Amino acid sequence: MTRAKVFQVAAEIGYTHMETRVPSSKKKAKRKTNFSVLICSDTEEYFRGGYQSPGEQILAGVSEFAQTHDIRVDVNLIPPEVTSLDDPAFQKIEGLMKRQASGVLLIYPFPATVIDELALRFPLVSLVDQLEHSSIDCVDVDHYNGISTAVDHLLEAGHRRIGFYTKEYPVAASWSFRRYSAFVEKMARLKIEVPPQDVIGMFPRATMELEESLEEVAKRTRDGVTAWICVADHQAYDVVAGLQARGFSVPEDVSVTGFDGIEGPGQNLALTTIQIPFREIGNTGAERLAARLRRRFHGKQHVYISGQLKSGKTVAPPREG
Repeated sequence: MTRAKVFQVAAEIGYTHMETRVPSSKKKAKRKTNFSVLICSDTEEYFRGGYQSPGEQILAGVSEFAQTHDIRVDVNLIPPEVTSLDDPAFQKIEGLMKRQASGVLLIYPFPATVIDELALRFPLVSLVDQLEHSSIDCVDVDHYNGISTAVDHLLEAGHRRIGFYTKEYPVAASWSFRRYSAFVEKMARLKIEVPPQDVIGMFPRATMELEESLEEVAKRTRDGVTAWICVADHQAYDVVAGLQARGFSVPEDVSVTGFDGIEGPGQNLALTTIQIPFREIGNTGAERLAARLRRRFHGKQHVYISGQLKSGKTVAPPREG
């Protein structure tokens, strides 16, 4: 049921599951190219109420390439707590266990042990930066360009005291660290000081539960933060709701930006964010995996694709005084 639901939801935005065709009896059967797409996510999180999963849009891009190159695509969700191919979650995937897959595409961060085992068996392309695994092919958004664009947008609106918000994930989110490092670099280049207290969800700050972190956002806002850069849209929606619940008006009292470009559930306040070209990432990743099959031992490549600022209604000039 879970796997079928992945296909059903993905099909709504253009993904087509490619089935193996029966070869003609007049020709010698040619081995079909099979891509195995692995998505590291709990079912509940992947189908989180109302949010369109970026994974679905990436799948649509993979499908576009697969359909034009006669490639079969198989998709499976892998829970974040799975750390070995010996786990039942992997053992039930026939294409992997019987080496029927020609190559593997990874969506979302995976545990290092899983990547190590997969890399020994299959050509591998990740559609997100994987921490400590720069040796595998990767296609991802340009995190620095996106954060830099968001900071510039806030500066143009008149903000100088800008906070940074993220949360901890079951598997260390490489993109969260990339965007934080981009934020630190951008602010350093601009010679704008960021007090450590204005950074929430990153070491050395203590890990907080959601409500505690939102209370800290409100506290720092009262202390003078006029804008928050959130590492992802779903976090930004939480921050907006948390601020509103604590008596703040967004964007009149405080501005908020996200990063992803996904629609929130029943949101009547359009989020200012960085739109990630998910389909292009999926298409480019599939193209890179096909190239890797032809040239197994060529050097690894990392491809970064720029996102675009998507203006919404969560950014305004800071209040005077």
